[in-house]
Amino acid sequence: MLTAIAIDDEPMALEVVKNHASKVPFVVLKETFTDAIKALEYLKTNQVNLIFLDIKMPDISGLELATLIPKDSMVVFTTAYSEHAVKSFELDAIDYLLKPFNLSRFLKSCQKAQELFELKNGQNQSNSFIFIKTGYEQVKISFEELLFCEANGNYVNFHLAKEKILSRMTLAETEKLLPSHFVKTHRSFVINTQKIQKIEKHQVTLENKTAPVSSSFYDALADKLKS
Repeated sequence: MLTAIAIDDEPMALEVVKNHASKVPFVVLKETFTDAIKALEYLKTNQVNLIFLDIKMPDISGLELATLIPKDSMVVFTTAYSEHAVKSFELDAIDYLLKPFNLSRFLKSCQKAQELFELKNGQNQSNSFIFIKTGYEQVKISFEELLFCEANGNYVNFHLAKEKILSRMTLAETEKLLPSHFVKTHRSFVINTQKIQKIEKHQVTLENKTAPVSSSFYDALADKLKS
């Protein structure tokens, strides 16, 4: 269950959020605020998982407010102005709802928030996926479909059978998100050992894609496969 609040200087916009939230069984909308400062005061003494936050407000913008709220609260921006999309995702918002939005689109944001919440809190018992940020979106990647990860400067390419997804993160950060059957074979590569089709001295084949194996990691890979 997610606890949520909504902040918007337009009462009618808050009614839309309130109405939509009442139809989402795993979201409890605790409060709504037309005053951003009062919302900040509320957040000092109340823990909230999800905040629906308007961008255009008179005293302080939603973009400014997002830098002041607790780091563990997820933010979904709500606005009638699409030009703020880039900035909103730079602030790690999980979604961007362009007004007027319907229940279906609202529900999609709530589902994304629920999945991220479960992932962060270890409630995903199957440990079957992760969310990564790519561009201005959070993308779900199934471990079953992930072949290997390849470091590229300050980015990591997540290689799947039919596509690759680029995310701004380090390989070390990526390794912490992966289950134990993902093993490092090279300073720039981490592979899914469950997808290996062929092992050679200097490379492995995973569903017709290849990844290098350096000599310093070969023994560790061999030991992992034996176990």
